[in-house]
This record gives sequence, C-alpha cells and structure tokens, in this order.
Amino acid sequence: MTATALPSHRPSGSDWRRQVLELLSSMRFAIALLTVICIASAIGTVIKQGEPLVNYVDQFGPFWAEVFGTLGLYRIYSTGWFLVILAFLVVSTSLCIARNAPKILADLRTHKEHIREQALQAFHHRAAGERAQPLAQTQAEVLQALAQQGWSVKAQQREASARGEAGVMIGARLGAVNKLGYIAAHGAIVLICLGGLFDGDLVIKAQMWAQGLQPFKGGTETERGRLSPDNPAYRAQLFVPEGARTNAAVVNLEDGMLLQPLPFDIELKKFKVDYYATGMPKRFASDIVIHDPRVAEPKAFTVEVNHPVVYDGVTIFQSSFEDGGSSVRLKPLRLDATPAQAAAESVEATVGQGPMALSPDWFARSPQGPMQLEVSNLRVINVENLAEARSAQASGDAGDSGGAASAATDTRGVNVSELTKHLGSGAKSPGNKELVNIGPSITYKLRDGAGQAREYQNFMAPVKLDGRMVFLFGVRDTPAEGFRYLRVPADLNTSVDTWLRLRQALNDEGMRAEAARRFGHMAAPADRPELQSQLADSAQKALGLFAGAVVARKGAQPMGGLQGLSDFIEAAVPEAQREQASATLVRILNGALFELLNVSLERAGQQPWSAEGQAGEPVREFMAQAVLALSDAYFYPSPVLLTLEGFAPRQASVFQVTRTPGRNVVYLGCVLLIVGVFAMLYIRERRLWIWLQDDGAGSTRIKLALSSTRQTLDTDREFERLRDTLLGTTPADNAALPAATVI
Repeated sequence: MTATALPSHRPSGSDWRRQVLELLSSMRFAIALLTVICIASAIGTVIKQGEPLVNYVDQFGPFWAEVFGTLGLYRIYSTGWFLVILAFLVVSTSLCIARNAPKILADLRTHKEHIREQALQAFHHRAAGERAQPLAQTQAEVLQALAQQGWSVKAQQREASARGEAGVMIGARLGAVNKLGYIAAHGAIVLICLGGLFDGDLVIKAQMWAQGLQPFKGGTETERGRLSPDNPAYRAQLFVPEGARTNAAVVNLEDGMLLQPLPFDIELKKFKVDYYATGMPKRFASDIVIHDPRVAEPKAFTVEVNHPVVYDGVTIFQSSFEDGGSSVRLKPLRLDATPAQAAAESVEATVGQGPMALSPDWFARSPQGPMQLEVSNLRVINVENLAEARSAQASGDAGDSGGAASAATDTRGVNVSELTKHLGSGAKSPGNKELVNIGPSITYKLRDGAGQAREYQNFMAPVKLDGRMVFLFGVRDTPAEGFRYLRVPADLNTSVDTWLRLRQALNDEGMRAEAARRFGHMAAPADRPELQSQLADSAQKALGLFAGAVVARKGAQPMGGLQGLSDFIEAAVPEAQREQASATLVRILNGALFELLNVSLERAGQQPWSAEGQAGEPVREFMAQAVLALSDAYFYPSPVLLTLEGFAPRQASVFQVTRTPGRNVVYLGCVLLIVGVFAMLYIRERRLWIWLQDDGAGSTRIKLALSSTRQTLDTDREFERLRDTLLGTTPADNAALPAATVI
C-alpha cells in the first residue's frame, strides 16, 4: 500500500488580492484606523504644535524631546504616517461604501412582498383577524390606510399552489432613509478626510517630491525653495511692516520653510490697536491695500481678528503683530565705571536691524571683551497682573535677585502672564487681578566675539512692587528660560540716577575713603575721638569688600556684594562669633554706604540726604533696597545697562494667508455627517406584511407582521395602531377576541 501526498493549495494571485480587498473594505479595519487617528488627534491637542524645539526640550527633557520629535508629534497633522493613515481611512471607507451601497440601493427598491404566508408567524409583532367584507374591498381599504400613513406599498396576487393558498400579500416599507444614513455618514468621512488631506501639507509635500523643492532655514531663499503662485492649497504667514508692501509669504515646515508668492501684493497702511481702560488690548485691526496687477485700481480693506478678508480665493487673517523696525535711543548706564568715567553717549538703533558694535571702553574690564548689540523687540504696552505683589528675597546672585520671572506680557497674544507670580509666593488667589500697564520695554542681545549671546529686557518706567517703585532689568541665558530681574529702587525723583551714582561711587577708592572717614567721625562718641580712625578703617574695609576691591582670603578671587562680606567673615571670624560679627559689619556697611551716597551727591552738585526723623523714612527705605540691588548687581552679567530713553514705534502685521479649496468639501461632509447620523439614530426602518385571503363566505382573513430595525416602545405602540386600523377593531374588541384570532 502506498501513500499519496495530497497536493498543497497555494493561494492564487486573485485570492491574495481578494483577501487584501476584504481587509481594506472591512468595518473593523476602518474602525482601527479611525481609533489611531483619534489618539493622534488627542496627542496633537495636548502637545502644542509648531513650537520652537527649545520649548519642547524645556518641557520634556532632551531625551524625550528627541523621541517625540522623531515620531513627528510636534507637527502631527502633517507627518507622513498620519497622512498615510488618513489616506488608508479614505480608501477603506470608500471600499465599504462601494461594497455595501449597491446592496442598500437594491434593498430600497424592494418591498419583499415575496415572503411566504407561513413566515409571518416568526415575527415578534404579529396579529390575525377577520373582516366581514369581500377581499377586493378589504384590499382597497388597507392600501388606502397605509398610503395615508406614508407607507410605500406593493401588492402581489397569488394563486393556489403547492407553496400555499390563493390570496394577496402586501409588502409595505417606512423609514427607508435609515439606510441612506449609512451611505451619508460614511460618505461624510470620506469627504472630510479628503478635504483635510487636500488643505493640509499633502499638496505641498507632493510638489516638493515632484519638483525637487528644498526648504531653507534662513538667509536668502533660492528658486528650489519657491512654490508656484498658482499653488492650489497652502497656509502661510506674511509679515508686512507699516508703509511697506510684499507678496512673499512663507510656509513653515518641520525642516525649514518654503516661499509662497501671492498673486497680488499686500500693503499695510496702518496697524491699529484699541485698548481697555486697564491697558489690555481689545481690538487689533490692519488697514491694508491690495495691489493686483490684473486690476487697474488697488482695493482697500480692513482686516481684524475674527474678521478676515477674502480676495481671489485667498483668505487673509489677522494672526499677530510684531515690531516693524522701530527706532530706539538707548542710554548706557555703566556699572563698573567711576563717576569720572561714567559719561557715555546714547546709542541709536533699529529693532531687527542686526548686530552693531558698541564702544570697547564700556567692556574694558569685561572678560568677554567688546560686545555687539542686537535690538530684537520693542513693546510699547506691557499689561501685567500686579495684585498682591510680593518681593522676592535676594539670594546673592543675579539669577535669583529679582525672582525668576517670565517675559513680560506680549499683547499681540491677548494673553495676560502674571509677572508677580514669579516674583513672590505661588499661593496667590487667581481670582484677584489688578491689570496694570507698566509701560514700554526693550529687548536686546549682547553678543561677544565668540558668538555667545545673552538676552536682556529692560523696562522704561519703574514698577510698583510691595509699595516701592523699582526698575526691572531682566536677563536670561537661553530663550527657553524665563527672564530673571535685577530690581533697582527708584529715587525720590522716580529715576535710577541716584542708585547708579552710588554704584559708580563704590568703584572710586578715593570716594570710599572719604565716606569711611565721614562715617568714623559721625559714629564715634564725642568723648572718644580715638575710635574715629578705628571705625573709619572698619568702614573702609567693609566698603572694599562690598565693592570687590578687597579679597576675603589670600589667593581668592575678588567677590563683591554681600557675598564678599560673607566670605570674609567665614575666613576671619570664629564660627561662634560670626553671627554677632555679621550684624556689626552690616551696620557699619549701611552707615558707610549712606555716607558714600552723600559724597556722590555733593560731587554732583546736589544736596545731601538726611535719614533722621519721619521725613527720612523714604530715604531709609531707598537705602534698604539699594543695598540689595548693589549686591545683586555684581552678579549681573553685563557691565552696562541699556535703558530705553526714547523711541519712534513702527508696527508690522503678521497675516495668515490661506487657500483652502477643500474647505467647502469639508463643509459638505459635515452636513452629510449630521444628516447621516440623524437618519441612523432617529429614523427607524419598518417593514409591514399583510396577508389577505378570501374565506369563501364573503369575509376576508387578515394576517399582519411588523419588523423594525430597533425594538422600542414606539414600535409596540405603532403596531397596536396598525392592528386596530387594519383589523377594523378597537383595543377592547381585540381583548375580547379568542387567542387564536388575535396573536
């Protein structure tokens, strides 16, 4: 006996294609794709899209920021895998429609009147009865009653045969729109996805692949980075300063940007901002003129937030506004100079102009050497919440001297950031707000010869914090950080001059010696003149340590401010005596600094101050704040403070220009989706069968059955009404009939 191997079955090419088609057109595959898209959309909602990379590094850390960036989560709606999934969803849903639509349409054309009379017994809703009238009359009345209730009816006359007796089978249908709701809802998904694909980056990515376009990251664009003015779909940004006109918009991509020329020029005549009484902006508007070479006369429009302008298929939105090249005059305040060296001319600059060299004399003592100035922004309005403001404690370095504060409010974002939240306690009530316009500010960078730069932000006017007027001078090392503020007290004339004069006097050894001598003469008792020289020596030592001119220990680096005094006490005083020595040295320092202030005032030709009595309370408060600011100033990374002395503002509007032909397709899809969901959820398809048979005695036997897509109480009540109408009995009559008659 021999064994014969059965032939192995290998699927043919048609079988393989049929299996793939079945998978693509299956409902479970479409639902899986839709689930992935929903999860991706949720991620895109949680993670801000299109932010600078440093923001994500600061939020997630270097490792996860790189991982998320590799997955494309920062521009999730334009990543390749998201677009591919969206395209597969379109294909899958289209195949579902193509496979099921013919069946649905064929089912709409039939009333299923061929059903057998015995099959009516299998339905849940069924009844039987008899009417004392001929078959023809009963048939006419039944058809008329159904027609009045909106039923679509078709009757079939049957002769006696082996399959059944003679009679009339009536098939009726109501709510057929329920089936069309399936097609409408699935068609809506296809239309919405197609509109999203067409208005997204898919068209631009296709052009980049077909035409070999190369995004650029800065500098001058080339022809390889230029899209066609006839591009059918795009979403770009257009920057237009006041008095200028341009058509060069840019499309931002994850690896750079592409230039999108518009078929017309946009000229910005005037950018206008209206403010509330608190200083918060309430209306942004741009008066523009569109210069179209195809039209003889230019056309004027006004673009506002939520009120875009549509021209030649391009929608122009008011997205934001920036500085358009304002002229500023900056006054240098030299921190490391003596009063004799402090004179310096103001600097004229233009916002966004580029680096400009500063005087090398200003940075003679700076280890970084000469610096270049880059003015990056001018804000005329800064609205902050100053309710329940609290001062932060000085910590000995400029990184914490003013408290870690975020950048001032950018009014173009219409989003109030709480400056004092970073300057004081984090346990303040969010409902108590005091919105105050704290005036103009200037933001600039100082870049050294190695290309390293720090960013600075200085306010033009003093800010009232904890009941005291202070000037805020901010600095940060990277854009990912918040600004850290040096707080300088305003003098009795609400200026920074007195504090600056005291700071510069600390750099003059002769003025420190004169202040120490005066302190010794003032502090020594009248009956002990020998203490004058001792107190003067102690005061001069304290001033030298505070000024960084005297080192705390041999071989150490000079360290100014209160840190210098602390290092000296740790090096020269036993631990058990340090607390008492610290208090004594601080009292000597405060007195010597007050005398140094009067020396500087006298040499400037002004009257000295007095801290005696009630009239001297503002002076004492000023000195308390001045000592802290002087200590922190030694850790300020620049020897020069550039304050805003004057400006001539020039605004620029940032427009979002879009061409979205798929928008109407999406709108149509939304309408179809509403119609389809409504039809599937709120419209029930019902089918009714009625069997009429002559009993041979002049009466008609009736059987009826009802089928519905959903079994509800409404279906029960509807069947009861039909039964009462078609059987010609009342509910009481039906209850009296024998069980064999009414089922």
